[in-house]
Amino acid sequence: MDRPDQPDRRRLSPGVDPTPEPGPPPEVAAPLRDDPVVAGLLGACTFPAPGAAVACGVSGGADSLSLLVLAAAAGLAVTAVHVDHGLRAGSAAEAEVVRAAAERFGAGFRAERVAVAPGPNLEARARTARHAALPPGALLGHTADDRAETLLLNLLRGAGPTGLAALGPSPRRPILALRRRDTEGLCRHLGLVPVDDPSNRDPAFRRNRVRHELLPLLAAIAERDPVPLLVRQGDLFADLDRDLDGLAGALDPASAAALRDAPTSVARAALRRWFREAGVNGGYAPTAAAIERVLAVARHEVRATEVDGGWRITRRGGRLTLHPPDPPA
Repeated sequence: MDRPDQPDRRRLSPGVDPTPEPGPPPEVAAPLRDDPVVAGLLGACTFPAPGAAVACGVSGGADSLSLLVLAAAAGLAVTAVHVDHGLRAGSAAEAEVVRAAAERFGAGFRAERVAVAPGPNLEARARTARHAALPPGALLGHTADDRAETLLLNLLRGAGPTGLAALGPSPRRPILALRRRDTEGLCRHLGLVPVDDPSNRDPAFRRNRVRHELLPLLAAIAERDPVPLLVRQGDLFADLDRDLDGLAGALDPASAAALRDAPTSVARAALRRWFREAGVNGGYAPTAAAIERVLAVARHEVRATEVDGGWRITRRGGRLTLHPPDPPA
């Protein structure tokens, strides 16, 4: 992980690079670790070793404030980075909530501002802009509830094992085993008042409907909390995806015979891997229809086909060739 900058505790403009501090003062970190509520949650987290310098993306919501608190309790040298999208009135003031929390828990602070124009796919574009503004390797406050929501969203998009395994365990997601009720409870326990983002209740965003409508409905139908079940399914899909990717790595995707002879699931995985490494369609996952068209080329049903983003596949002498889009005139 890159060593992020550790700014001082004032609001900083992008580009300011003060000398890093060694970490939270002992009078901050030690009492936090001794707090039974903090200690209980910290035991479920996967933070780096004490003393490591980390940046944390902190929006001011309960999840990210808890990430900041727990990272400080873990003895890390923390920089809280707040990214303002400027999408609603008063959003700039939310940075002050993060700044105050960072100061209270001995962390550095930096504010960033990005421009996201209104329009389609606003949620996804805002998320992309936010992640681009964070330092490489910045820690994120995703919880088990986020993971369950992501699995359902990807299922509704028709994703395969890779998409259904998304948002799995990662060094960047140290509080993934916690629940949203844990982070909200921690904030109440410490007297922190999270930012109230009204967009989190807007039904125009599909994630909100999954969170506030679909998951409660699943809980009522199943008569149990569906989040642990969905998390376990995500783990199973991750195992399947790793196994498929390993088998696919041993297969030559340019060989029509190899694709024909392989189990269909492995052939599909090999083509997805080939497309991803070649940068087809900007590295985005190919559509299922595109993969099936390429398999038709390998089976000698057609000689060539178009795939995603204007790329083409041709077959000659039993070999498949990927052709990038023609340059614009």
